[in-house]
Amino acid sequence: MGEAMTETLPPCPECRSAYTYEADSLLACPECGHEWSPAASDAGSEIRDSVGNLLADGDTVTVIKDLKVKGSSSVIKVGTKVRGIRLVDGDHDIDCKVPGFGQIGLKSQFVKKVSD
Repeated sequence: MGEAMTETLPPCPECRSAYTYEADSLLACPECGHEWSPAASDAGSEIRDSVGNLLADGDTVTVIKDLKVKGSSSVIKVGTKVRGIRLVDGDHDIDCKVPGFGQIGLKSQFVKKVSD
């Protein structure tokens, strides 16, 4: 039973929880209660913006709310455009260079993809 937890199961697509588990033929999240088919998660770890647009490396996004920067009194203002994002695994799933702040990690839930 303990070995099943060491398998590499994808994080929950709803809340990004790493504590997913198998429930019959579905995968389930104990934190938000979301259930989904493992076949749906085989497409890879899709990262979506705040409105559900699929993000990819190199995309341009806009910040949708003022974001406090940890360890600083500065704020990344709503509407800040960030070019050339890079998607990564983790809680902050976007690595990017924010104008006026430098290299920083952002959460995809606080950005919106901009059509080029």
